[in-house]
Amino acid sequence: MDTTPQQDAQDQPEGQAAADQQQQQQEQQPQQGGGGGRLGDVLTERGFISEDQLKVALREKKRSPDKMLGEILVEFGFITEHALQAVLAESAGRTQLDLKTSLVDTELVQRLPKDVAQRYRILPISMNEEDNELRVAMADIYDVVALDQLRRYFPPTVEITTLAVTETDLLEAIDQYYGYEMSIDGLLQEIETGEVDTSTMSLTEGGYVNPTVRLVNAIILDAVKQGASDIHFEPEGPILRLRYRMDGVLHQIRTLHIDYWPAMVVRLKIMSGMNIAETRNPQDGRISMNLGSREVDFRVASHPTIHGENVVIRILDKSRSLVPLDKLGFSQHNLELMRKMLKAPEGIIVVTGPTGSGKTTTLYSVLNYVNSPETNIMTLEEPVEYQLPLIRQSDVKESAGMNFGEGIRSILRQDPDVVFVGEIRDEDTAVMALRAAMTGHQMFSTLHTNDALGAVPRLIDLGMPAHMLAGQMVCAVAQRLARTLCPSCRAPRYPDAEECKVLNVDPDDPPQINGPVGCDDCRHTGYRGRAALIEILPFDEEIGDLIATGATRKQLKDHALKSGFHPMADDGIEKVLDGRLTLESLGKVVNLTDRY
Repeated sequence: MDTTPQQDAQDQPEGQAAADQQQQQQEQQPQQGGGGGRLGDVLTERGFISEDQLKVALREKKRSPDKMLGEILVEFGFITEHALQAVLAESAGRTQLDLKTSLVDTELVQRLPKDVAQRYRILPISMNEEDNELRVAMADIYDVVALDQLRRYFPPTVEITTLAVTETDLLEAIDQYYGYEMSIDGLLQEIETGEVDTSTMSLTEGGYVNPTVRLVNAIILDAVKQGASDIHFEPEGPILRLRYRMDGVLHQIRTLHIDYWPAMVVRLKIMSGMNIAETRNPQDGRISMNLGSREVDFRVASHPTIHGENVVIRILDKSRSLVPLDKLGFSQHNLELMRKMLKAPEGIIVVTGPTGSGKTTTLYSVLNYVNSPETNIMTLEEPVEYQLPLIRQSDVKESAGMNFGEGIRSILRQDPDVVFVGEIRDEDTAVMALRAAMTGHQMFSTLHTNDALGAVPRLIDLGMPAHMLAGQMVCAVAQRLARTLCPSCRAPRYPDAEECKVLNVDPDDPPQINGPVGCDDCRHTGYRGRAALIEILPFDEEIGDLIATGATRKQLKDHALKSGFHPMADDGIEKVLDGRLTLESLGKVVNLTDRY
C-alpha cells in the first residue's frame, strides 16, 4: 500500500525517515513550467548532464541507495554543487543565497541548537517582523522533516521562506556561527585577549575566522537591524567612537579603544575595494551584502583626520527606501495634488530640501509610479543609489568627462520619455534641463532651497530665463523629515497656551495631542521613525505670469495661498494634531518662529 512521506516518518526511526524524505522530495520534485520530471530528467533537459552521465549516476545509486542522486552527480564531477542548487532553487521558484556575502542574524541562530542545524542542514538567516516571516538557508529546500524540526524552536504562526544554498557553504556557515563568538561584546573580548592576524582578513574562503572580520560584520548587521542610515567610525585620540544615525539623529553606540581601529579600517577597505596602503587621501568604495533574501548596499567613504582615518558607511536598504507613492506619508491633499501634477506630459518637477531630507526617496517613488513598459525612463545620478527595473540609470563620472550637462545631452539622444537628473547645480545643467522640458520630456530633478517658492529665484540664478521658466515648470515640491512619536509608548496630553497659539487652536478648548515617553522599542527616546513634511507649489498660468514679470516672493506666496497652497508648516501642524509628531520635532525641521 502506498504511504505518504509523513506516514513513513511515523513508522520509521527519525534519522531513516529524514533520509528517505529528503530523497523522495529532491528526486521526485516536478520541474516548474517544464512538464514535470525527476531531478535527472530536469538536469538532462537543461543540458547540465548527458544521458550517459545520468545512467552512470543511477547505476551508482542502486549500489548506494542511501545517497541522493544529486550527491552522486556532484561526487562524480558531472555537475558542480552550485549549479545543482541553482537548478533545485529555480525549479521550486525559490531564491538561491550566497552565504559568503550574507549577513546572518546571530540571535536567530542561537535559538536553533547546533546539532539540529548540522543534522538537518538548515540555518535561520533573518526575521521580517512586519510580515512575521522567517528566512532560512537549506541545503535541500524540499526537506519537510527539517522544516518540521525547525518549527519546534519558533512560534507556530511564523511564515517560513526557504533559501537554497550549497551543502558545503551551509556547513561552513554552521561552523562559523556556532563555533565562533559573534556578539560584539564577545568579539571585543576575543580580540583583546588574543593576537589578530591581519593576513587572514580577506573575502576568500575561511576569512571569516578572524575575529576582526566577524566584529565588522556584527557591527554592520547591528546597524541594519536597528534601522540606521549611516555608521560613523570616528577615531579621537585614544578612543574610537562608534555612532549610528537613526531617524536623522546621531546616537553614540560604543566607545572602543583606538587599538581596535587599524585592523578594522583595513577590513572595511578590503570589503569596499579601497586601497589599504592609502591613508592620506579620501577614498570611496561600495559593499554589497545579503540580509536574508534581500540585498543591502553600503557606500563607504574614508577621510583622513589628525587622529587617523574617519570612515562613514551609508546604508542603502532598497526594501526600506523604495516605497509606493501612497506610503510616503503624504496628506490626502498632497497625494491627490502630486498625482495630478504627474499627469502633465512634459515640463520640470523639482524636489527641494537639504541633504538627508528624503528627496531621492520621493523621486524614486515618483519614477516607480510613472514607470511602465511603454515609457523610456533614463536617469543621471551621482551615484546611482538603488537599481530600478525598466529604468536606464547612469552614474555621473566627472573624471571621464561626463558631467550632468553632458549627460543630459547624451540622454536626449536616447529617445527618452522621462529624464531624472540627480541635481541641478550649475548653469549648463539648468539650461539642458530646460531644453529637455521644452522638447516634450518629463524632467525630474532636485535643488537645495528652503522651500518650494525658493526654487524660482534659484533656477533663475542658475541661468534659466524667467519668461521661459514660467512656461516649463510643472510644480516645485519642498520636503523635510521630522521624527515621529513611538506608537508603543506615546502618551496623550493637552497643549499649553503658547502651544495652542502655534497650533492655531482655542486655548480654552485645547485638542488632545501626544508626547514622548520612551520604551525599549524606541531605545527610550520616545521617537521612532520619521514622517515626510511636504508642500507642493503648482505653477499655473497666473504664477507663470508673475514669474515672467519679475514678481516679488510675497506676491507669489499671496497668490499661491489664495489658490489653495498648503505650506509645509501647516502639513506638520496637521500631523501634530493627529498625534504623530510633537511641536519640538516639527520645530527642528520647519521654521515656526512666525507663529509664536
